[in-house]
Amino acid sequence: MAWIILVLSGAFESVWAIALSRSEGFTRLWPSVTFFVAVVISMGGLAWAMKSLPVGTAYAVWVGVGASITIIYSFATGQEAVTTLKLVFLLMIIAGLIGLRVVN
Repeated sequence: MAWIILVLSGAFESVWAIALSRSEGFTRLWPSVTFFVAVVISMGGLAWAMKSLPVGTAYAVWVGVGASITIIYSFATGQEAVTTLKLVFLLMIIAGLIGLRVVN
């Protein structure tokens, strides 16, 4: 169960990162509200998962999931160009996350 919560928390990390970008320095209300709600959910889930997972593994997975979803979002919305090297490195992050799950 801790792994499921951890991955969901990582997804909410992506939500708050995207909302932070859209808040334009907290000058837009709804992206700012979304940011604060997502931060609480994301950090809360990370904290809960760390009760049963090692801190290094939990943090690496949380960040990796959030970063992966955020860059995929950037690709999908056209905010960032998709290149072969970016895809290779993204797949390396995902492979690392899978590897951490396998060894824990």
